[in-house]
Amino acid sequence: MSSATPKHILAAPAWPYANGPRHIGHVSGFALPSDMFSRYQRMAGNKVLMVSGTDEHGTPITVQADKEGVAPRQVADRYNKVIGTDLANLGMSYNLFTRTTTRNHHAVTQEMFGTLLRNGYIFPRTTLGAVSPSTGRTLPDRYIEGTCPICGYPSARGDQCDNCGNQLDPTELIDPKSKINGETPTFVDSEHYFLDLPAFTEVLGSWLQSKSGQWRPNVLKFSLNLLDDLRPRAITRDLDWGVPVPLDGWRDRPDKKIYVWFDAVIGYLSASIEWARRSGDPDAWRAWWNDPGAEAYYFMGKDNITFHSEIWPAILLGYGGKGAKDGTPGPYGELNLPSEVVSSEYLTMEGRKFSSSRQVVIYVQDFLERYDVDALRYYVAVAGPENQDTDFTWREFVRRNNDELVATWGNLVNRAVSFAAKNIGAIPEAGELTSADTELLASSRASFAAVGEQLGRSHFKAAITEAMRTVAEANKYFSEQAPWKLRTSDPARMRTVLHVALQAVDDAKTLLTPFLPRSSQAVYEMLHGPGDWSGMPRIETVDEAGEPSYPVITGDYDTSFRWESVPVTPGLKLSAPKPLFTKLDQSVVDEEIARLSADD
Repeated sequence: MSSATPKHILAAPAWPYANGPRHIGHVSGFALPSDMFSRYQRMAGNKVLMVSGTDEHGTPITVQADKEGVAPRQVADRYNKVIGTDLANLGMSYNLFTRTTTRNHHAVTQEMFGTLLRNGYIFPRTTLGAVSPSTGRTLPDRYIEGTCPICGYPSARGDQCDNCGNQLDPTELIDPKSKINGETPTFVDSEHYFLDLPAFTEVLGSWLQSKSGQWRPNVLKFSLNLLDDLRPRAITRDLDWGVPVPLDGWRDRPDKKIYVWFDAVIGYLSASIEWARRSGDPDAWRAWWNDPGAEAYYFMGKDNITFHSEIWPAILLGYGGKGAKDGTPGPYGELNLPSEVVSSEYLTMEGRKFSSSRQVVIYVQDFLERYDVDALRYYVAVAGPENQDTDFTWREFVRRNNDELVATWGNLVNRAVSFAAKNIGAIPEAGELTSADTELLASSRASFAAVGEQLGRSHFKAAITEAMRTVAEANKYFSEQAPWKLRTSDPARMRTVLHVALQAVDDAKTLLTPFLPRSSQAVYEMLHGPGDWSGMPRIETVDEAGEPSYPVITGDYDTSFRWESVPVTPGLKLSAPKPLFTKLDQSVVDEEIARLSADD
């Protein structure tokens, strides 16, 4: 089932803000879908580079730092570690999860800025900037809310309206207010550099039209609608926290920085360059970024579509000199555009929007302290916000955990391996196969193409539903063949049934690996002995010249194991398995809802 010619595939999950811990609503959008996709692509024989990191510039960090009375770097350092630990515990198979406060990232961002400026796609302009009357500090667009002048939505942000999707300017909002303290901002003149987005309208339009039938319809429609209102967008801000502007008279100014929305998307490239340097081959990243045959998939929640389907492609095109003003590529060369922007919808919790301030939330760390990681991964795959807003309820989480993971998949593994271990002690040889045997084995083998096709298109619900259908067929086969009735009457037939059942279990383990890597690792060890099947991430501390050391997520994920049925080995010793999953008591529902209600 592996690819005849391996493809280079960039998997790019969005960068989480390092201003606090992430909750399960966050990771259901940017994190887990990317990992499921990446694990499948590696097993399919492709060369995957999954990179991201913590987004550590911008107002969310400074606001949190002000609340705590500490420097922004202290906030970034703390939550970089918290978020990295959570993502590693989720099994996120990053080749590199880094951060945006590195020298490398600053250098790459400044190079992109400089080439865009030389190519004519960045220009200076004096504009009105929002200032807090009480503090004198500037208020970035995203920290101003008001009524949208176009559709009347009451909670439009200063950069765009999430209701109608139109790009906005804070001065256009009706009754603008600061999200930080509720006061009405004042507007003063300030010189800034702008990205000339209108210069890319035609080339972006042609590129987006070429994605018809390939992208999720909601993402493509939203992106095409944005083309009608592209405007120059400020990429510097009156801030003391961010990437220095690489221009004479600007680079040493404490009050002017490149703003976070510009530098964060460049992180995909800077992380790839950092990974290559750490791998010992500084140019290794080019296979994913310069080769026209490489593919790039970006994963995020729907509030990030604009940055990945409009702004980041415009930056890439401008760097390569491909906008209306032409130009010459910089030293990074012509850089690949996204093959797909894989956006998830919103996940709510018990009918309410996730809110850390109102305690309508469960953070990743708290979740994993109480429940199995694969239970969360399973829920996100089968019931997450893939193509519509979805409500996470504790009742549904418990039901799926108990009925589907414990009673269906876990039960199949336990009954098949336990019975074989107790009655034979090893994987038995198969004798003559019946039509029931061959039908199950053929169906199991056919599932690899069906599940793989859906995973390759980021259709996770369809993929895991098909995989679990295979599990259900194997359970039905085991019950109908009833090997316990054959122990004395037909022991040879019993051995054949057990061989076939264990083969189906092993196939299902492979099919479920992208979704359930930890439990799949356990099944692998049951049926094959010790060895690294799933490939799990690890946290390492790395150094950067002249800078403090910092943790990164990395790992060894390249494997000889492939997306295909591999015959189980007769004679391999078996022992009674431990349960794969923990059955949850119904009291969990009331306990968790009580936690939410206690803080209302």
